[in-house]
Amino acid sequence: MTDVQNQIDKRNIAINKVGIKKIRYPISLFDKQNEIQHTVADVNMYVSLPKEFKGTHMSRFVEVINKYQREIELNNIHEVLHFMKDRLDAQDAHLEMIFPYFIEKIAPVSQEKGLMDYSCSVQAEINSNNELDIILGVTVPITTLCPCSKEISQYGAHNQRSEVTIKVRMNKFIWFEELIQVIESSGSCEIYSLLKREDEKYVTEKAYENPVFVEDIVRIITEKLSRDHRILWFTVESENFESIHNHNAYAFIEQDYRD
Repeated sequence: MTDVQNQIDKRNIAINKVGIKKIRYPISLFDKQNEIQHTVADVNMYVSLPKEFKGTHMSRFVEVINKYQREIELNNIHEVLHFMKDRLDAQDAHLEMIFPYFIEKIAPVSQEKGLMDYSCSVQAEINSNNELDIILGVTVPITTLCPCSKEISQYGAHNQRSEVTIKVRMNKFIWFEELIQVIESSGSCEIYSLLKREDEKYVTEKAYENPVFVEDIVRIITEKLSRDHRILWFTVESENFESIHNHNAYAFIEQDYRD
């Protein structure tokens, strides 16, 4: 049958990324507490397309992911990307996975246990020189209490849920749990999945005693990540879903320690 994708395209325009998005697939990850955690990821797969080709073979991306049958892991991403390059005859290949990651958390006073889910991601690519680049990402909810509100009010202060996202490039293995802990220790208080009344009292009072602006959060996290010599590059961003304003507060920092 005629292979339209392999026909010549005369517009002389190369495409940086072409492929498939949001194919849902089971993956396994290293879990600091339980060794292995199985979860389900939204997977995006792309390759570069030279200017002379009309299109890529979309079905081959699915063939690649089916080849690994639940065996996509952080330690074999290099192999997956190599196979993508070979199967699609591309100069470079890109793999993105976004997935929930679950950690058991213990309530601060009652010691009740509950599962928290965090949105995590892996962005990996391999270039024409077979150089691998991996970025780990975590998004973590925290509580923030406004320092200004506390200062000017006779009693009380407004607080809100915030989402903080860290992305890192590293030269040694880093646990998702480590990045999550960096964020949770940098806000006014952590968020838990299960709280009894004594826990609610604790987290409310803890937040009141630890007010932070959105600017404080990204600076506190930057100080912590800057001391970790495994990290070569990172971004940190915080978004506060304001409880008394018709807008969100936002801050972002990027640091690069690569030569």
